[in-house]
Amino acid sequence: MRELILAMTMSLDGFVCGPDGEVDWIFDGDQEAMAWKLENVWNASLHVMGSHTFRVMASYWPTSTTVFAPPMNQIPKAVFSKQGPAILKAATAGSSQTGPLQPGAESWGEAYVAGGDLADEIARMKARDDKPIIAHGGAALARSLVARELVDQYFLLVHPVALGKGLSIFSDITLPRRLKPISSTAFPGGSVARIFRPA
Repeated sequence: MRELILAMTMSLDGFVCGPDGEVDWIFDGDQEAMAWKLENVWNASLHVMGSHTFRVMASYWPTSTTVFAPPMNQIPKAVFSKQGPAILKAATAGSSQTGPLQPGAESWGEAYVAGGDLADEIARMKARDDKPIIAHGGAALARSLVARELVDQYFLLVHPVALGKGLSIFSDITLPRRLKPISSTAFPGGSVARIFRPA
């Protein structure tokens, strides 16, 4: 059975983006942290995301030439959406990028659309033996995965910045949630990668 990893970048004060979705602080040039993240992205057998994140990524990655483009394009995707298959057409038609399509770009239009109950869909995805599933968010999907205790591992890349306010992935839990630390890696640029499992 494959595990679900929730991979999120967050600020020191626990926000994954600013109150209006601002994420510019994520791209701070910490190359060692980015290499760690890239290695983990390649280790997925499926990328999972919510509909907003899917639309944003589907408009960017198919023509991107960054180091993250190959795994983001070539590894299969699943999107959680009540729109049904229409989201695939809408997302891939809304590309703001120009340039040739990269290998695997067609996978965005072939993503599995998960429209059923979240726990049931995740259970179906986990049922096969393979490398982990990596959930990239956004914040709403991440909050739902956390609240319903569907996450097997948390890969949290904490940046040395405090936002003061923003969106948290833990705001929907009703009782304190204990996590077991697995590892912590500090990078020269100040970011810290922390891996946890549910306690």
